[in-house]
Amino acid sequence: MRPAGLIGSLGAMALAGALTLSPASTATATAPVQTAATAVAAEARPAAAGTEVAISPVDLDGPVISTVKVTVTNAGPQRMRALKVTFGGPVGWAVQPSAVQVDGALAVGASAVATFRIQVPEIRAGFTIRTFTATATYQGGDGAGSATATRTERSGTPLPGLAAAYNNVGVTDESDTGPGDYDGEGNSFSAQKLAAVGLRPGEPVSALGATLRWPDVPSGTRNNVSSAGQAITLAGSGSRLVLLGSGVTSGASGTVTVYYTDGTSGTGTIGFPNWSFDPANAHGATLVASSDGRNRPSGYGNAGIAYRVFAHSVPLDPAKQVEFVVLPANGNVHVFDLAIAP
Repeated sequence: MRPAGLIGSLGAMALAGALTLSPASTATATAPVQTAATAVAAEARPAAAGTEVAISPVDLDGPVISTVKVTVTNAGPQRMRALKVTFGGPVGWAVQPSAVQVDGALAVGASAVATFRIQVPEIRAGFTIRTFTATATYQGGDGAGSATATRTERSGTPLPGLAAAYNNVGVTDESDTGPGDYDGEGNSFSAQKLAAVGLRPGEPVSALGATLRWPDVPSGTRNNVSSAGQAITLAGSGSRLVLLGSGVTSGASGTVTVYYTDGTSGTGTIGFPNWSFDPANAHGATLVASSDGRNRPSGYGNAGIAYRVFAHSVPLDPAKQVEFVVLPANGNVHVFDLAIAP
């Protein structure tokens, strides 16, 4: 970690953007980098290569002022004019300059390097993913008018498995309902009623082509994750990631991000109906099991009302190996297990 004294106001440093022109062989950022560029070609000619934008590594060992270089390469068939480059990081991270304007034209195959400085705060405990974005706007070149690149940087290590993230007591024994608090009001699933419909500690649960397991922990202890963007290690490959869970309130939905071993990632939206009352297919979920009643702080009750567990999934790239998964940043989404379906 850098001493706090190294950090001063970005404005006080009188920072200015630096721009150089270099041959097309200018080095681009190392993995993991995801670059998105749009190429538009005239109907009368073959499709041209797209403008290339790359972001250099960002020093996250804050507090520090990190220098970042954004390289723009004109891979189009025309000279590039009026090139302007912008760069940004997480919300609240100050960047100077706000933009770099390139004077003159950029020849076909040539590159421009715009230099920015970003104020990096003290490194956060635990696992964190930071995303940085650079955008180039221009005339000529490939004719698209703009191109954007993103770069993700990681600090810390994902949790070794879902069990390491358990933070909620969702199941209690009918003889001891006190520890339960699945919904924030002291209520929980009945272990006896779940067992009656096939959800027993450590036993397999089949859903959406995946084999999951009901948490293998005693009743009255933490057995599920109230999602808050936790990063969970999960290795394997397949067609989809399946999550087993249930919702609290009717707003239990969010984005799941899957990171692959090659540094790329993919996202998908999942949601679970409220553990009771919502339609069983709300958010596109699939019903797995319905238990009768629930445990309240005063004991078992609400007999005749179904309290349910669901499954949902997000697609995977079957040609890639999953490295870890980031859960939705929504505490209303409760996850009991996750697994990869073939």
